[in-house]
Amino acid sequence: MEACLRRSGRRLLNPLFSSSAARSIYPLPSTSYGTDYTRNVSTISIKGAGNIVRKGTGGRSSVSGIVATVFGATGFLGRYVVQQLAKMGSQVLVPFRGCEDSQRHLKLMGDLGQIVPMKYNPRDDKSIKAVMAKANVVLNLIGRDFETRNYSFENVNHAMSQHLAVIAKEHGGIIRFVQISCLGASASSPSKMLRTKAASEESVLQNFPEATVMRPATIIGTEDRILNRWAQFAKKWGFLPIIGGGSTKIQPVYVVDVAAAIVASLKDDGRSMGKIYELGGPEIFTVHELAELMYDVIREWPRYVNVPFPIAKAIAFPREFLLNKVPFPMPSPLIFNLDQINALTEDAVVSENALTFSDLGIQPHKLKGYPVEFLTCYRKGGPSFGSTISEKTHKYDI
Repeated sequence: MEACLRRSGRRLLNPLFSSSAARSIYPLPSTSYGTDYTRNVSTISIKGAGNIVRKGTGGRSSVSGIVATVFGATGFLGRYVVQQLAKMGSQVLVPFRGCEDSQRHLKLMGDLGQIVPMKYNPRDDKSIKAVMAKANVVLNLIGRDFETRNYSFENVNHAMSQHLAVIAKEHGGIIRFVQISCLGASASSPSKMLRTKAASEESVLQNFPEATVMRPATIIGTEDRILNRWAQFAKKWGFLPIIGGGSTKIQPVYVVDVAAAIVASLKDDGRSMGKIYELGGPEIFTVHELAELMYDVIREWPRYVNVPFPIAKAIAFPREFLLNKVPFPMPSPLIFNLDQINALTEDAVVSENALTFSDLGIQPHKLKGYPVEFLTCYRKGGPSFGSTISEKTHKYDI
């Protein structure tokens, strides 16, 4: 009988599980779902300066309590910040304005559904509010080291930062706001970029007083914009132009350390709120000494051409002059960037009484070792040509 009913496509009903019987055994609530039942939502308060990370084991599949909107996540520093947030169980909202593939490398860094790409328009308030809607942390990593026809330093570094801080404050549920600036940012700097970075710090702290400002020095890493450019130029042309004799002092820092400092500021009990940190590496180099380190890793004979500041500025000036005067985009500057040349006229080192890595409980890496070994790809004999810098360093330490 039952087989016949199954073959005919009809279902045999058990009286015990009829609709009336089921209602008597498992009564439904009299009101709609959500009024009599508590939702499994986060218990983290969105007000106050307490520690955000309150639950979870800290692994990739745990729940850290952080829902972070990371502006500039598709850039150099952004990918390392997203990776460190995602590996502790945070949900990361990734606003992007480029093509659909610009953020795909980030999706693998977190657990399923934890990295959420969201297309947005940085000049549209509704678009910005949409990517911040469910966040309790906002990180602003947006920045440029050269101007374009559509985005000036004032647009990117100052106006956009101020806009994000205002919207984050109006949001009401943003616990932390982290602004990434630059070491040497000052209203009196000869660099326009550093002047606008200083203006952005002031605007952010004025509109969001609890914000944390990070001032990283020249950042070194696999995708950096200094050692890679030098190595490419040296391999292509056989020499490297050194601007101003290479006597300017800088304090380069490893990108992983900068990302760790940003995440550490989110893990504390609120001590980093409203403060400015200067993030420099443990060693101070001149530009010439850093170039020597680059040549040592790529195993090329050092050849330099000293370019005095006036001549370097003259070489870089035509691009800046024609930027908004021609009907087509100008090429991106590599070695001869007028604003960076102006910045090199002053040393960029950590101030004596500034808050640093040590105040966040982080020991930054030295560059001589793993942080610069990505340059081995530029060796003419392949990555295994000669001994690596870490092997030489280890040998000398012994």
